[in-house]
Amino acid sequence: MRFTLKTDDLIKGLSDIEGDAARSVTRAMREVTDGLKSDLRADVVDSGLGQRLANTWRGRTYPEGGASLEAASFVWSKAPNIVDAFDRGVTIRSHRGFWLAIPTPAAGVKGISATGAMQRITPGGWERRTGMRLRFVYRRGQPSLLVADNARLSRKGLARQNIGRTRTGAQFTRLRGRSTVVVFVLVPQVTLRKRLDIASIAQRWADRVPGAIASHWR
Repeated sequence: MRFTLKTDDLIKGLSDIEGDAARSVTRAMREVTDGLKSDLRADVVDSGLGQRLANTWRGRTYPEGGASLEAASFVWSKAPNIVDAFDRGVTIRSHRGFWLAIPTPAAGVKGISATGAMQRITPGGWERRTGMRLRFVYRRGQPSLLVADNARLSRKGLARQNIGRTRTGAQFTRLRGRSTVVVFVLVPQVTLRKRLDIASIAQRWADRVPGAIASHWR
């Protein structure tokens, strides 16, 4: 029995095998990208850090179009500093050597910078946003406070000036329910315990890569 194999047939056969391999690798890496991202998000939620932080995990597979034997998975967080702090467990101190101002729910999440731009909430940004002054309250043996006097809580639980317009809208009048509201809690430092386990989750998915490639092989 005689077999004849032309060079063109060999090249085509090898090309088909390479194409199948590239598609298998790329599909496997997409599966790994989605799985790793999903598990990292679940780790954040299970640690009690909330869905908002969990959703900062993003994933992308390269190449984004087509297939490649060198396909790669890239998973990252849009809040890397926060994620890293809870992954390692760190002690946070003020870079100026003073207090750390921890906002209460009454503070909200946004303030106004000295240039007028919106920024992450700070005592100064809160005062510029609300037009109110904060008062320092020292408490021996307990965290000190920054409070707003003659304030009220809005329906959303935010501290507001205790004034409102009359029915005509022409004048301001004091409203009932005014009180002193705690806006910031002051502490010298905050220690965050380790609550995430990014390395072990990433390693678990790295170990699954060979099996994922095999499962996608035609």
